Amino acid sequence: MTFKVTPWEVTGKIDYDKLRRDFGAKLIDKELKNRIKKNAGGLHHFLSRDFFFSHRDFNLILKDYEKNKGFFLYTGRAPGGDMTIAHLIPFIFTKWLQKTFDVNLYIQIPDEEKFLHKQNLSWETVQEKTREDLKHIASLGFNQDKTFLFQNSEYIKNMYPMLMKTAKKITNSTMKAVFGFKDSTNIGMSFYPAIQMVPTFFEKKRCVIPCAIDQDNYWRPQRDIAEKLGFYKTATIHSKFLPPLTGVEGKMSASKSETAIYLSDNEDVVKKKVMKYAFSGGQPTLEEHRKKGGNPDIDVAFQWLYILFELDDKKIEKIREEYKLGKMLTGELKTILINKINNFLKEHSKRKDKADKIVDKLKYSGKLAKEMWNKTI
Repeated sequence: MTFKVTPWEVTGKIDYDKLRRDFGAKLIDKELKNRIKKNAGGLHHFLSRDFFFSHRDFNLILKDYEKNKGFFLYTGRAPGGDMTIAHLIPFIFTKWLQKTFDVNLYIQIPDEEKFLHKQNLSWETVQEKTREDLKHIASLGFNQDKTFLFQNSEYIKNMYPMLMKTAKKITNSTMKAVFGFKDSTNIGMSFYPAIQMVPTFFEKKRCVIPCAIDQDNYWRPQRDIAEKLGFYKTATIHSKFLPPLTGVEGKMSASKSETAIYLSDNEDVVKKKVMKYAFSGGQPTLEEHRKKGGNPDIDVAFQWLYILFELDDKKIEKIREEYKLGKMLTGELKTILINKINNFLKEHSKRKDKADKIVDKLKYSGKLAKEMWNKTI
């Protein structure tokens, strides 16, 4: 079965091994996991459960860390629609990396991307969404002294010299080959990926970008030009996709409410969505389910618990076995997920309501923020 993966569209049942090979990325194998574990003192469950599964040069990141050269982190979010729980995944993993390795983090908000990509999206709407996204991101608890949160439309003056040096090295043919741009594509779309590359040059150290694998395109051209500009090729570490509520194919889409749980959804909405839309791996009847059991590999409620919400390995394996044996019903599994999601969103909402001051510190008044505003890249 065919599948499609671009920065703007993911469809079909993803063959992650084929996708990784097509992209030229390496598998996060047992050897690399052991090396991460040795340096980090443990593994995030995203790694131990193979959700972050491929990389470019993360072995070199560890090598530099082991030699006390250090590295830095960079990730981001393009505003345009309401944030979903899936949008938090790269930030959750990035937070773990920052805390574990005690490194600087740069969070870019490319507020031009969705405006350029979506014909019916106004600049004013993007800015409204940006303000909400900033609070969602800031509330996650990054190191305030070592994090700089910036949006392109504000910070572009500081980036402009390096942006020009970057853009000069990248041809239209490269953009067409990497992104599939056509002659009819607006020139903003062809240009803005260069802005995405500039944060990889914020320090004279190796950079690593945690992201979903569909975002990998943005930094492949960087790896072609970085050394010509006197910098390192950026490293990346890729996650799979949190499946949509409606099935295990494709990924959750903020533009399709039935596939997603938004960070703004209340308890009743979460319950209704999960009960109505969450694809089940159970049998058609109670009798059959008790006899044959369910399939956790295609059950979305189980997949969401496994990927994001149940961190205890023993508990998630007990749920898996009970579901496979027919001891646990689909409704019971969905109820576990509903409670996990609502508890998660309740705590997140509390932090977000108090995040205005944190946004201000991460953008302007924090230690790293002050340093970056006084620096021309």
